[in-house]
Amino acid sequence: MKYPRDLLGYGQNLPKVTWPNSAKIAIQFVINYEEGGENCLLHGDPSSEAFLSEIVGAEPWIGKRHFNMESIYEYGARRGFWRLHDFFTKARIPITVYGVATALVRSPVQVSAMLKANWEIASHGYKWIEYKNFSKKKERNYIQKAVKFHKAATGSKPRGWYLGRCTENTVSLVSELGCFDYISDAYDDDLPYWNSAKKNPQLIIPYTLDANDMRFATTQGFNSWNQFYDYLKGTFDILYNEGKQGNPKMMSIGLHCRLAGRPGRTKAIQEFVNYVKKFKDVWFAKRIEIANHWKKYHPYKPTKISPYEMSKKEFLRVFGNVFEHSAWVAEKTYRRGLNPSMKNADALHGFMCLEFRLASDSEKLKVLNLHPDLALGKIQKINRLTNSSKNEQKKAGLTSLTEKEQNDFNELNFNYKKKFKFPFIISVKGKNRSQILRQFKMRLNNSKQLEFENACNEVEKIAGFRIQEIFNP
Repeated sequence: MKYPRDLLGYGQNLPKVTWPNSAKIAIQFVINYEEGGENCLLHGDPSSEAFLSEIVGAEPWIGKRHFNMESIYEYGARRGFWRLHDFFTKARIPITVYGVATALVRSPVQVSAMLKANWEIASHGYKWIEYKNFSKKKERNYIQKAVKFHKAATGSKPRGWYLGRCTENTVSLVSELGCFDYISDAYDDDLPYWNSAKKNPQLIIPYTLDANDMRFATTQGFNSWNQFYDYLKGTFDILYNEGKQGNPKMMSIGLHCRLAGRPGRTKAIQEFVNYVKKFKDVWFAKRIEIANHWKKYHPYKPTKISPYEMSKKEFLRVFGNVFEHSAWVAEKTYRRGLNPSMKNADALHGFMCLEFRLASDSEKLKVLNLHPDLALGKIQKINRLTNSSKNEQKKAGLTSLTEKEQNDFNELNFNYKKKFKFPFIISVKGKNRSQILRQFKMRLNNSKQLEFENACNEVEKIAGFRIQEIFNP
Protein backbone atom coordinates (compact mmCIF):
# COMPACT_ATOMS: atom_id res chain seq x y z
CA MET A 1 0.00 0.00 0.00
CA LYS A 2 1.35 3.42 -0.96
CA TYR A 3 1.21 6.44 1.35
CA PRO A 4 0.34 9.38 -0.90
CA ARG A 5 1.16 12.23 1.51
CA ASP A 6 4.38 14.18 0.92
CA LEU A 7 5.69 15.32 4.30
CA LEU A 8 8.96 16.69 2.90
CA GLY A 9 8.20 18.97 -0.04
CA TYR A 10 11.20 21.11 -0.93
CA GLY A 11 12.79 20.48 2.46
CA GLN A 12 16.17 22.19 2.61
CA ASN A 13 16.44 22.28 -1.18
CA LEU A 14 14.35 25.37 -1.90
CA PRO A 15 14.19 26.41 -5.55
CA LYS A 16 16.07 29.55 -6.49
CA VAL A 17 13.11 31.89 -6.84
CA THR A 18 13.34 35.26 -8.59
CA TRP A 19 10.07 37.14 -8.63
CA PRO A 20 9.59 39.96 -11.19
CA ASN A 21 11.74 43.03 -10.51
CA SER A 22 13.65 41.00 -7.91
CA ALA A 23 10.77 41.31 -5.44
CA LYS A 24 11.41 39.84 -2.00
CA ILE A 25 7.84 38.57 -1.71
CA ALA A 26 4.80 37.90 -3.88
CA ILE A 27 1.55 39.01 -2.24
CA GLN A 28 -1.69 37.57 -3.51
CA PHE A 29 -5.16 38.68 -2.37
CA VAL A 30 -8.10 36.33 -2.92
CA ILE A 31 -11.72 37.43 -2.68
CA ASN A 32 -14.00 34.42 -2.26
CA TYR A 33 -17.32 35.09 -3.96
CA GLU A 34 -19.76 32.54 -2.48
CA GLU A 35 -22.89 34.59 -1.86
CA GLY A 36 -25.80 33.00 -3.72
CA GLY A 37 -24.03 29.67 -4.00
CA GLU A 38 -24.42 28.57 -0.36
CA ASN A 39 -26.79 25.95 1.06
CA CYS A 40 -30.35 27.22 0.84
CA LEU A 41 -33.74 25.61 0.25
CA LEU A 42 -34.21 28.04 -2.65
CA HIS A 43 -31.15 26.44 -4.29
CA GLY A 44 -32.55 22.93 -3.98
CA ASP A 45 -30.53 22.07 -0.87
CA PRO A 46 -32.00 20.08 2.05
CA SER A 47 -31.01 22.65 4.69
CA SER A 48 -29.76 26.15 5.36
CA GLU A 49 -26.08 27.22 5.39
CA ALA A 50 -24.12 26.94 8.65
CA PHE A 51 -20.55 27.78 7.62
CA LEU A 52 -18.51 30.99 7.88
CA SER A 53 -20.93 33.61 9.03
CA GLU A 54 -21.49 35.97 11.95
CA ILE A 55 -23.40 33.15 13.65
CA VAL A 56 -20.41 31.17 14.94
CA GLY A 57 -21.38 27.56 15.59
CA ALA A 58 -24.61 27.80 13.60
CA GLU A 59 -26.49 24.58 12.92
CA PRO A 60 -28.12 23.81 9.56
CA TRP A 61 -31.89 24.11 9.61
CA ILE A 62 -33.16 20.94 7.97
CA GLY A 63 -36.04 21.63 5.61
CA LYS A 64 -36.24 25.31 6.55
CA ARG A 65 -34.94 28.62 5.32
CA HIS A 66 -32.70 30.48 7.78
CA PHE A 67 -33.51 34.10 7.05
CA ASN A 68 -30.76 35.52 9.28
CA MET A 69 -28.14 33.36 7.58
CA GLU A 70 -29.40 34.30 4.12
CA SER A 71 -29.30 37.97 5.08
CA ILE A 72 -25.69 37.71 6.28
CA TYR A 73 -24.65 36.17 2.95
CA GLU A 74 -26.65 38.81 1.09
CA TYR A 75 -24.64 41.54 2.83
CA GLY A 76 -21.53 40.16 1.13
CA ALA A 77 -23.06 40.52 -2.33
CA ARG A 78 -24.97 43.77 -1.71
CA ARG A 79 -22.37 45.79 0.20
CA GLY A 80 -19.22 43.87 1.21
CA PHE A 81 -18.19 43.11 -2.36
CA TRP A 82 -18.44 46.73 -3.42
CA ARG A 83 -16.48 48.00 -0.41
CA LEU A 84 -13.61 45.61 -1.24
CA HIS A 85 -13.93 46.34 -4.95
CA ASP A 86 -13.69 50.10 -4.42
CA PHE A 87 -10.69 49.82 -2.13
CA PHE A 88 -8.63 47.43 -4.26
CA THR A 89 -9.31 49.19 -7.54
CA LYS A 90 -8.34 52.58 -6.06
CA ALA A 91 -5.24 51.02 -4.49
CA ARG A 92 -4.41 49.35 -7.85
CA ILE A 93 -4.04 45.95 -6.22
CA PRO A 94 -4.64 43.00 -8.60
CA ILE A 95 -7.13 40.45 -7.29
CA THR A 96 -7.97 36.80 -7.86
CA VAL A 97 -11.61 35.95 -7.22
CA TYR A 98 -12.57 32.43 -6.24
CA GLY A 99 -16.04 32.41 -7.75
CA VAL A 100 -18.65 29.76 -6.96
CA ALA A 101 -20.36 29.13 -10.31
CA THR A 102 -23.93 29.35 -9.02
CA ALA A 103 -23.04 32.52 -7.11
CA LEU A 104 -21.54 34.14 -10.21
CA VAL A 105 -24.63 33.23 -12.22
CA ARG A 106 -26.77 35.11 -9.68
CA SER A 107 -24.54 38.21 -9.66
CA PRO A 108 -23.98 39.47 -13.25
CA VAL A 109 -23.34 43.07 -12.17
CA GLN A 110 -20.63 42.05 -9.71
CA VAL A 111 -19.07 39.77 -12.35
CA SER A 112 -19.04 42.67 -14.79
CA ALA A 113 -17.24 44.80 -12.19
CA MET A 114 -14.64 42.07 -11.67
CA LEU A 115 -13.97 41.84 -15.38
CA LYS A 116 -13.76 45.62 -15.86
CA ALA A 117 -11.20 45.75 -13.02
CA ASN A 118 -9.19 43.06 -14.88
CA TRP A 119 -9.45 40.70 -11.92
CA GLU A 120 -8.84 37.01 -12.43
CA ILE A 121 -11.93 34.89 -11.77
CA ALA A 122 -10.92 31.36 -10.81
CA SER A 123 -13.36 28.54 -10.12
CA HIS A 124 -14.56 27.94 -6.58
CA GLY A 125 -16.65 24.92 -7.58
CA TYR A 126 -20.24 24.61 -8.68
CA LYS A 127 -21.90 25.27 -5.30
CA TRP A 128 -20.62 26.43 -1.91
CA ILE A 129 -21.52 23.21 -0.11
CA GLU A 130 -19.79 20.36 1.70
CA TYR A 131 -18.46 17.73 -0.73
CA LYS A 132 -16.96 15.23 1.73
CA ASN A 133 -19.53 12.49 1.05
CA PHE A 134 -19.55 12.85 -2.74
CA SER A 135 -18.70 9.81 -4.85
CA LYS A 136 -16.01 10.24 -7.49
CA LYS A 137 -18.65 10.13 -10.22
CA LYS A 138 -20.83 12.78 -8.60
CA GLU A 139 -17.89 15.06 -7.82
CA ARG A 140 -16.57 14.78 -11.38
CA ASN A 141 -20.01 15.78 -12.62
CA TYR A 142 -20.06 18.84 -10.33
CA ILE A 143 -16.57 19.86 -11.49
CA GLN A 144 -17.70 19.74 -15.10
CA LYS A 145 -20.84 21.73 -14.26
CA ALA A 146 -18.67 24.29 -12.45
CA VAL A 147 -16.59 24.87 -15.58
CA LYS A 148 -19.68 25.04 -17.81
CA PHE A 149 -21.55 27.57 -15.69
CA HIS A 150 -18.39 29.57 -14.92
CA LYS A 151 -17.83 30.08 -18.63
CA ALA A 152 -21.47 31.05 -19.11
CA ALA A 153 -21.29 33.59 -16.31
CA THR A 154 -17.89 35.15 -17.11
CA GLY A 155 -17.41 34.50 -20.83
CA SER A 156 -14.36 32.26 -20.47
CA LYS A 157 -13.27 29.05 -18.80
CA PRO A 158 -11.51 29.35 -15.44
CA ARG A 159 -7.76 28.84 -15.45
CA GLY A 160 -7.47 28.34 -11.69
CA TRP A 161 -9.34 26.09 -9.29
CA TYR A 162 -10.04 26.08 -5.57
CA LEU A 163 -12.97 24.11 -4.15
CA GLY A 164 -12.18 24.59 -0.47
CA ARG A 165 -14.61 22.10 1.02
CA CYS A 166 -12.95 19.35 -0.98
CA THR A 167 -12.57 15.56 -0.87
CA GLU A 168 -9.49 13.37 -1.06
CA ASN A 169 -10.23 13.00 -4.79
CA THR A 170 -10.69 16.66 -5.73
CA VAL A 171 -7.12 17.46 -6.82
CA SER A 172 -6.76 14.29 -8.90
CA LEU A 173 -10.20 14.73 -10.52
CA VAL A 174 -9.51 18.36 -11.43
CA SER A 175 -6.04 17.43 -12.71
CA GLU A 176 -7.58 14.80 -14.97
CA LEU A 177 -9.45 17.51 -16.89
CA GLY A 178 -6.08 19.00 -17.88
CA CYS A 179 -7.55 22.48 -18.40
CA PHE A 180 -6.39 24.30 -15.25
CA ASP A 181 -3.15 26.24 -15.04
CA TYR A 182 -3.14 25.71 -11.28
CA ILE A 183 -5.05 24.15 -8.40
CA SER A 184 -5.09 25.69 -4.92
CA ASP A 185 -6.72 22.97 -2.83
CA ALA A 186 -3.64 22.69 -0.63
CA TYR A 187 -2.26 24.57 2.37
CA ASP A 188 1.11 22.85 2.56
CA ASP A 189 3.74 25.33 1.36
CA ASP A 190 4.73 28.97 0.85
CA LEU A 191 5.71 28.30 -2.77
CA PRO A 192 4.06 26.70 -5.79
CA TYR A 193 5.09 23.14 -6.66
CA TRP A 194 4.38 20.47 -9.24
CA ASN A 195 2.20 17.49 -8.42
CA SER A 196 3.37 14.67 -10.66
CA ALA A 197 1.53 11.76 -9.05
CA LYS A 198 -0.78 11.50 -12.06
CA LYS A 199 -0.14 11.41 -15.82
CA ASN A 200 -0.71 15.15 -16.19
CA PRO A 201 1.80 17.18 -14.15
CA GLN A 202 -0.27 19.73 -12.25
CA LEU A 203 0.90 23.01 -10.79
CA ILE A 204 -0.26 23.52 -7.21
CA ILE A 205 -0.35 27.05 -5.79
CA PRO A 206 -1.11 26.57 -2.09
CA TYR A 207 -3.75 28.70 -0.40
CA THR A 208 -4.10 29.80 3.24
CA LEU A 209 -6.49 29.33 6.12
CA ASP A 210 -4.44 31.32 8.63
CA ALA A 211 -3.98 34.69 6.88
CA ASN A 212 -7.68 34.50 6.19
CA ASP A 213 -10.65 36.51 7.40
CA MET A 214 -12.54 33.23 7.97
CA ARG A 215 -11.01 33.31 11.42
CA PHE A 216 -13.51 36.04 12.30
CA ALA A 217 -16.16 33.32 11.92
CA THR A 218 -14.47 30.46 13.76
CA THR A 219 -13.73 29.71 17.38
CA GLN A 220 -10.37 30.96 18.66
CA GLY A 221 -10.19 33.37 15.74
CA PHE A 222 -9.86 37.12 15.27
CA ASN A 223 -12.12 39.44 17.27
CA SER A 224 -11.03 42.84 15.99
CA TRP A 225 -9.47 44.40 12.93
CA ASN A 226 -6.15 45.05 14.68
CA GLN A 227 -5.74 41.34 15.47
CA PHE A 228 -6.13 40.53 11.79
CA TYR A 229 -3.79 43.37 10.83
CA ASP A 230 -1.15 42.26 13.34
CA TYR A 231 -1.30 38.73 12.01
CA LEU A 232 -0.96 39.85 8.38
CA LYS A 233 1.89 42.21 9.29
CA GLY A 234 3.72 39.49 11.24
CA THR A 235 3.34 37.06 8.36
CA PHE A 236 4.62 39.64 5.88
CA ASP A 237 7.61 40.59 8.06
CA ILE A 238 8.81 36.99 8.38
CA LEU A 239 8.36 36.17 4.70
CA TYR A 240 9.87 39.47 3.56
CA ASN A 241 12.97 38.88 5.68
CA GLU A 242 13.30 35.37 4.26
CA GLY A 243 13.19 36.99 0.82
CA LYS A 244 15.95 39.42 1.81
CA GLN A 245 18.04 36.39 2.80
CA GLY A 246 17.66 34.94 -0.69
CA ASN A 247 14.55 32.77 -0.25
CA PRO A 248 11.55 34.70 -1.65
CA LYS A 249 8.14 33.26 -0.85
CA MET A 250 4.49 33.85 -1.61
CA MET A 251 1.94 35.27 0.84
CA SER A 252 -1.71 34.41 0.23
CA ILE A 253 -4.46 36.41 1.92
CA GLY A 254 -8.00 35.07 1.88
CA LEU A 255 -11.02 37.38 2.10
CA HIS A 256 -14.80 36.92 1.98
CA CYS A 257 -17.24 39.63 0.94
CA ARG A 258 -19.56 39.01 3.92
CA LEU A 259 -16.62 38.99 6.39
CA ALA A 260 -13.80 41.33 5.32
CA GLY A 261 -16.40 43.44 3.53
CA ARG A 262 -17.73 44.62 6.90
CA PRO A 263 -16.32 48.10 7.64
CA GLY A 264 -14.68 47.13 10.91
CA ARG A 265 -12.66 44.44 9.14
CA THR A 266 -11.92 46.31 5.93
CA LYS A 267 -9.88 48.58 8.19
CA ALA A 268 -7.36 45.74 8.66
CA ILE A 269 -6.93 45.34 4.91
CA GLN A 270 -6.49 49.06 4.37
CA GLU A 271 -3.87 49.38 7.10
CA PHE A 272 -2.01 46.32 5.86
CA VAL A 273 -1.86 47.55 2.26
CA ASN A 274 -0.65 50.96 3.47
CA TYR A 275 2.09 49.24 5.47
CA VAL A 276 3.22 46.96 2.66
CA LYS A 277 3.31 49.76 0.10
CA LYS A 278 6.16 51.32 2.06
CA PHE A 279 8.33 48.50 0.67
CA LYS A 280 9.40 48.89 -2.95
CA ASP A 281 10.41 45.30 -3.62
CA VAL A 282 6.97 43.69 -3.26
CA TRP A 283 5.12 42.01 -6.12
CA PHE A 284 1.32 42.27 -5.92
CA ALA A 285 0.08 39.56 -8.26
CA LYS A 286 -2.93 37.65 -9.42
CA ARG A 287 -2.74 33.93 -8.90
CA ILE A 288 -2.65 33.27 -12.64
CA GLU A 289 0.36 35.61 -12.91
CA ILE A 290 2.18 33.55 -10.30
CA ALA A 291 1.26 30.41 -12.24
CA ASN A 292 2.56 31.87 -15.52
CA HIS A 293 5.79 32.99 -13.83
CA TRP A 294 6.34 29.60 -12.24
CA LYS A 295 5.72 27.70 -15.46
CA LYS A 296 8.25 29.89 -17.26
CA TYR A 297 11.05 29.84 -14.70
CA HIS A 298 10.32 26.59 -12.84
CA PRO A 299 8.81 24.28 -15.46
CA TYR A 300 7.93 20.73 -14.62
CA LYS A 301 10.92 18.41 -14.76
CA PRO A 302 10.32 14.70 -14.24
CA THR A 303 12.54 13.20 -11.57
CA LYS A 304 15.11 10.71 -12.78
CA ILE A 305 14.36 8.40 -9.89
CA SER A 306 10.83 8.26 -8.48
CA PRO A 307 10.48 5.36 -6.03
CA TYR A 308 6.84 6.29 -5.33
CA GLU A 309 5.95 5.47 -8.93
CA MET A 310 7.78 2.12 -8.93
CA SER A 311 6.23 -1.32 -8.85
CA LYS A 312 7.45 -3.67 -6.16
CA LYS A 313 9.54 -5.59 -8.69
CA GLU A 314 11.23 -2.43 -9.94
CA PHE A 315 11.80 -1.06 -6.44
CA LEU A 316 13.52 -4.28 -5.34
CA ARG A 317 15.61 -4.38 -8.51
CA VAL A 318 16.88 -0.83 -7.98
CA PHE A 319 17.25 -0.77 -4.19
CA GLY A 320 17.42 -4.44 -3.22
CA ASN A 321 21.21 -4.44 -2.67
CA VAL A 322 21.48 -1.10 -0.91
CA PHE A 323 21.88 -3.21 2.22
CA GLU A 324 24.34 -5.87 1.12
CA HIS A 325 22.53 -9.01 -0.14
CA SER A 326 19.57 -8.04 2.10
CA ALA A 327 16.61 -7.31 -0.15
CA TRP A 328 14.27 -7.79 2.80
CA VAL A 329 15.07 -4.22 3.92
CA ALA A 330 13.81 -2.84 0.61
CA GLU A 331 10.83 -5.19 0.68
CA LYS A 332 9.77 -4.04 4.16
CA THR A 333 10.20 -0.42 3.08
CA TYR A 334 7.91 -1.07 0.14
CA ARG A 335 5.35 -2.87 2.29
CA ARG A 336 5.23 -0.08 4.87
CA GLY A 337 4.31 2.29 2.06
CA LEU A 338 6.18 4.26 -0.57
CA ASN A 339 5.49 7.99 -0.41
CA PRO A 340 6.25 11.01 -2.64
CA SER A 341 9.01 12.36 -0.37
CA MET A 342 11.15 9.36 -1.41
CA LYS A 343 12.12 11.35 -4.49
CA ASN A 344 14.75 12.70 -2.09
CA ALA A 345 17.69 10.33 -1.57
CA ASP A 346 18.10 11.25 2.10
CA ALA A 347 14.42 10.61 2.73
CA LEU A 348 14.53 7.16 1.14
CA HIS A 349 17.66 6.37 3.11
CA GLY A 350 15.89 7.32 6.32
CA PHE A 351 12.91 5.11 5.55
CA MET A 352 15.14 2.12 4.73
CA CYS A 353 17.23 2.66 7.86
CA LEU A 354 14.00 2.61 9.86
CA GLU A 355 13.31 -0.95 8.71
CA PHE A 356 16.88 -2.01 9.46
CA ARG A 357 16.74 -0.51 12.95
CA LEU A 358 13.41 -2.17 13.70
CA ALA A 359 14.91 -5.58 12.94
CA SER A 360 16.08 -7.88 15.71
CA ASP A 361 19.77 -8.17 16.60
CA SER A 362 19.86 -11.61 15.00
CA GLU A 363 18.48 -10.19 11.74
CA LYS A 364 21.01 -7.37 11.84
CA LEU A 365 23.78 -9.88 12.49
CA LYS A 366 22.82 -11.74 9.33
CA VAL A 367 23.19 -8.49 7.38
CA LEU A 368 26.62 -7.89 8.92
CA ASN A 369 27.77 -11.37 7.97
CA LEU A 370 26.65 -10.86 4.38
CA HIS A 371 29.24 -8.10 4.04
CA PRO A 372 32.61 -9.24 2.63
CA ASP A 373 35.96 -9.03 4.36
CA LEU A 374 37.93 -5.93 3.46
CA ALA A 375 40.82 -6.35 1.03
CA LEU A 376 40.02 -9.93 0.04
CA GLY A 377 42.93 -10.12 -2.32
CA LYS A 378 43.54 -13.62 -3.66
CA ILE A 379 42.65 -15.51 -0.53
CA GLN A 380 38.91 -15.60 -1.28
CA LYS A 381 36.74 -15.59 -4.35
CA ILE A 382 35.81 -12.00 -5.07
CA ASN A 383 32.61 -12.90 -6.93
CA ARG A 384 30.59 -12.97 -3.68
CA LEU A 385 30.86 -9.17 -3.56
CA THR A 386 28.09 -7.04 -4.97
CA ASN A 387 29.12 -4.66 -7.73
CA SER A 388 28.80 -1.82 -5.23
CA SER A 389 31.25 -3.50 -2.84
CA LYS A 390 33.72 -4.16 -5.63
CA ASN A 391 33.63 -0.53 -6.76
CA GLU A 392 33.85 0.83 -3.21
CA GLN A 393 36.88 -1.26 -2.32
CA LYS A 394 38.54 -0.51 -5.63
CA LYS A 395 38.14 3.26 -5.20
CA ALA A 396 39.63 3.01 -1.70
CA GLY A 397 42.67 1.21 -3.12
CA LEU A 398 41.91 -2.07 -1.35
CA THR A 399 42.33 -4.14 -4.51
CA SER A 400 45.90 -2.98 -5.14
CA LEU A 401 47.64 -3.49 -1.80
CA THR A 402 51.31 -4.14 -1.22
CA GLU A 403 52.19 -7.58 0.10
CA LYS A 404 52.73 -6.18 3.61
CA GLU A 405 49.39 -4.31 3.54
CA GLN A 406 47.62 -7.44 2.35
CA ASN A 407 49.13 -9.46 5.17
CA ASP A 408 48.10 -6.80 7.71
CA PHE A 409 44.52 -6.87 6.46
CA ASN A 410 44.44 -10.67 6.42
CA GLU A 411 45.58 -10.81 10.03
CA LEU A 412 43.17 -8.12 11.16
CA ASN A 413 40.27 -9.80 9.35
CA PHE A 414 41.04 -13.08 11.08
CA ASN A 415 41.38 -11.58 14.58
CA TYR A 416 38.34 -9.33 14.18
CA LYS A 417 36.01 -12.12 13.05
CA LYS A 418 37.32 -14.41 15.76
CA LYS A 419 36.45 -11.84 18.42
CA PHE A 420 33.19 -10.37 17.08
CA LYS A 421 31.77 -13.18 14.90
CA PHE A 422 31.15 -10.86 11.94
CA PRO A 423 33.43 -9.11 9.42
CA PHE A 424 34.88 -5.65 9.94
CA ILE A 425 32.58 -3.16 8.22
CA ILE A 426 33.46 0.42 7.42
CA SER A 427 32.19 2.90 4.89
CA VAL A 428 35.31 3.35 2.78
CA LYS A 429 34.05 6.30 0.72
CA GLY A 430 36.44 9.24 1.09
CA LYS A 431 39.03 7.19 3.01
CA ASN A 432 42.41 5.88 1.89
CA ARG A 433 43.80 2.48 2.87
CA SER A 434 46.02 3.82 5.63
CA GLN A 435 43.05 5.54 7.29
CA ILE A 436 41.00 2.38 6.98
CA LEU A 437 43.82 0.30 8.44
CA ARG A 438 44.16 2.69 11.36
CA GLN A 439 40.47 2.49 12.23
CA PHE A 440 40.54 -1.27 11.83
CA LYS A 441 43.22 -1.57 14.52
CA MET A 442 41.42 0.86 16.86
CA ARG A 443 38.05 -0.83 16.62
CA LEU A 444 39.51 -4.23 17.30
CA ASN A 445 39.87 -3.09 20.92
CA ASN A 446 36.17 -2.24 21.35
CA SER A 447 33.63 -4.25 23.34
CA LYS A 448 31.34 -6.62 21.45
CA GLN A 449 28.26 -4.47 22.04
CA LEU A 450 29.94 -1.25 20.98
CA GLU A 451 31.40 -2.83 17.87
CA PHE A 452 28.05 -4.35 16.93
CA GLU A 453 26.56 -0.84 17.08
CA ASN A 454 29.50 0.59 15.12
CA ALA A 455 29.08 -2.04 12.42
CA CYS A 456 25.35 -1.35 12.10
CA ASN A 457 26.04 2.38 11.81
CA GLU A 458 28.56 1.73 9.06
CA VAL A 459 26.06 -0.47 7.22
CA GLU A 460 23.64 2.47 7.24
CA LYS A 461 26.35 4.85 5.99
CA ILE A 462 27.19 2.50 3.14
CA ALA A 463 23.50 2.24 2.24
CA GLY A 464 23.27 6.03 2.20
CA PHE A 465 26.16 6.41 -0.23
CA ARG A 466 24.72 3.71 -2.47
CA ILE A 467 21.33 5.41 -2.60
CA GLN A 468 23.02 8.71 -3.45
CA GLU A 469 24.87 7.04 -6.33
CA ILE A 470 21.61 5.56 -7.65
CA PHE A 471 19.96 9.00 -7.58
CA ASN A 472 23.05 10.79 -8.90
CA PRO A 473 25.07 8.29 -10.94
